[in-house]
Amino acid sequence: MREIVLDTETTGFDPEAGDRIVEIGAIELINHLPTGQTFHVYINPERPMPEDAFAVHGLSDDFLADKPVFADIAEEFLRFVGQARLVIHNAAFDLRFLNWELGRLGHPPFSEDRALDTLALARRRFPGASASLDALCRRFGIDNSGRTLHGALLDSQLLAEVYLELIGGRQPGLAIEAAPRPLALSAAARPEADPGGSGRRSRPRPLPPRLTEAEAEAHRAFVEAMGPSALWLRG
Repeated sequence: MREIVLDTETTGFDPEAGDRIVEIGAIELINHLPTGQTFHVYINPERPMPEDAFAVHGLSDDFLADKPVFADIAEEFLRFVGQARLVIHNAAFDLRFLNWELGRLGHPPFSEDRALDTLALARRRFPGASASLDALCRRFGIDNSGRTLHGALLDSQLLAEVYLELIGGRQPGLAIEAAPRPLALSAAARPEADPGGSGRRSRPRPLPPRLTEAEAEAHRAFVEAMGPSALWLRG
């Protein structure tokens, strides 16, 4: 199963008000394990950054001035994502921005049911507790000391670890695979079935008895001493 753990950074909270994506970070998982394949890009938002943006993201207008606009990276981003399920923390927020940008270019939106929201997953698992990415890293003992600023790729890497813990913890050696089907045997090659038709197969040679004659005789005497109602005499 292929999944993409995804995070975006934006200039604000509302694309309808003119806020735009400034960074996308994504990590590929196959069967819940990172493959090492990533997608990371800074994006020119085509608008001035808010005054507090540098304190939050460490990104400035000067830094973003020569970066590609979303239209320049859209095709590459969609190729990387492919048809994989998206794993996003607070998925509604990121999907709103991504779908707004994709809609401007005539691309179909990502459906809500395509995304697994780790925020909702954490709230169901730990009701009443903080479900922020930092809080979940602390809960699972994940080192987030490098997260001094919000960065899409770093947050995706941390979220990938959190996600694996939320679904039961990483167990790379544990892969459950379907057992291979047995080969069908021809009638001549099938072991002889029992005459009762139950499908049980008889042994070609009976197993040797494990009771000695003395033990068998002692058992017969024990049963006879119990009288005709003994269980071993019924039927």
